[in-house]
Amino acid sequence: MADIAPVTGAGVPLSNRRVLKVALPIVLANATVPILGAVDTAVVGQIGLAAPIGAVGLGAVILTALYWIFGFLRMGTTGLTAQAFGAGQTGEVAALLTRALMIGATAGIGVIALQWPLFWGAFQLAPASAEVEGLAADYMRIRVLSAPAAIAIYGVTGWLIALERTRDVLVIQLWMNGANIVLDLWFVLGLGWGVEGVAVATFIAEWSGLALGLWMCRAAFAVPAWRDWSRVFDRVALARMMAVNTDILIRSLLLQAIFLSFLFLGAGQGDVVLAANQVLLQFLHITAYALDGFAFAAEALVGQALGARNRTALRRSAILSSCWGAVSVIGLALAFALFGGIIVDLMAKSVPVQNAARIYLPWMVAAPLLGLAPWMLDGIFIGATRTRDMRNMMAVSFAVYVAAVLVLLPLMGNHGLWLALLISFVARGATLGLRYPALESDAEQA
Repeated sequence: MADIAPVTGAGVPLSNRRVLKVALPIVLANATVPILGAVDTAVVGQIGLAAPIGAVGLGAVILTALYWIFGFLRMGTTGLTAQAFGAGQTGEVAALLTRALMIGATAGIGVIALQWPLFWGAFQLAPASAEVEGLAADYMRIRVLSAPAAIAIYGVTGWLIALERTRDVLVIQLWMNGANIVLDLWFVLGLGWGVEGVAVATFIAEWSGLALGLWMCRAAFAVPAWRDWSRVFDRVALARMMAVNTDILIRSLLLQAIFLSFLFLGAGQGDVVLAANQVLLQFLHITAYALDGFAFAAEALVGQALGARNRTALRRSAILSSCWGAVSVIGLALAFALFGGIIVDLMAKSVPVQNAARIYLPWMVAAPLLGLAPWMLDGIFIGATRTRDMRNMMAVSFAVYVAAVLVLLPLMGNHGLWLALLISFVARGATLGLRYPALESDAEQA
């Protein structure tokens, strides 16, 4: 019960230590993500054939893209739960976990049921050799059986973040990745199961990760409200959750459209430029991994302050988390400026690609600095569940990006493409910033 005891923004001091306590475990958890992909590739690579490596890579990308669609469940659950937590609504906190788990289970079962057309469509978009597609299909047919767990974990993670229990999120992530790596080694190298062994390892890791997550949330199941079906299926609460999740989904799809179009337009500049852009995008991934922790802290703390109707706590939450985010991006910008060339050389051995990446590297020095506002404001607006503003401002930013590409790409080539991407960052940060005063007023009207 202590894990979901009522708390208000006024009752718990907002400090730098509190922000870091929420943020740092997320940063560490994010750091483990690339390790798993590297181990998957390395283990399959020991088979000595190219097709299994390509199959695991292709299958993982397809399933990750499918599951990513349901990422709204993490964000929406965090904002709604943080507000209920801040308002001291212990019953609603428990009910929100049940709703999130039901959405995850339903979505996962839907993915399993529709796997054949989904996989066929994915292969049409990303065709490969018959051998690779066959092995990838074998891999995905096994891994998709853990779709309910993989999607439900979004809800569990969001619920724990809202309660500032990010150490538990880190433990879940370490368990899943650790179990996956150990089972990879056993099934593939020890038992010789090949691509299917990698899939079974991930299947077990995801279901055991969900089980661990539910154990972490056990205090919620001690509150009768988690199975108070009249509360769980309350029309008003469900409608609000649906609206929040739909807005986040639309926003995320528009954001994904920007990055996908960036890749496709980069491909039109030639193979070397495409490869250089792909290398430099890893710098953006590093930035996202670092900022996620502070954005998640903003989600939890802003949501709790809004639930407690504490405008002062809301503002302080936004400022403290953003200040630490600023420290991170300044450090990253300096690191990219000083060591970016070395990082490029480590990621690409092709000299033409290295030379091209260095030409466009200055954009990566600017990217963290210009990305701070949109990343942090996303976290602030998620915590406040001002998702309609997020959706609308993302639509404006998308339109600005399209206009910038149409003008700058013909004039400046790949430099124009990078400039258009960064302009979209500025547009999103500026438009959300203009909506921030209205968000603060919600703290007094909630």
